[in-house]
Amino acid sequence: MEYQFIKDPIAGFKVRMSQEHALVGRWLNEELPLTEVASFLEQLLGVKHSTEELKLEGKEVRLTLSKDEALFEAHSLFQNDVDLSRYEDDFLELDEDGLSAGCGFEDFEALMQDWYGFIQSRKLR
Repeated sequence: MEYQFIKDPIAGFKVRMSQEHALVGRWLNEELPLTEVASFLEQLLGVKHSTEELKLEGKEVRLTLSKDEALFEAHSLFQNDVDLSRYEDDFLELDEDGLSAGCGFEDFEALMQDWYGFIQSRKLR
């Protein structure tokens, strides 16, 4: 998993991810407040030593975390009850590419540790 951390003077802390993991970056940038990263790391450790899954429902992205993997799914994947045929004239359709992403638990844990370290080191500057 490729990523790059950025501290922008206007946008603040951001992460850029490879295209296949763009939803992970979106979750990190938009769903997990910087003030909650430390407590999320504690939850992550709890999942690591448990058989239970952790499900976090964000505004637009759901994270399902187990000790084996992290799965990110955009809420728009679950809009099966919406009749999209009424939008046919607008040539709109649901493109499922980029609406889900996943990675192994160890990779996700490393990302989160790196993210936390980046935030902490840049706050002091």
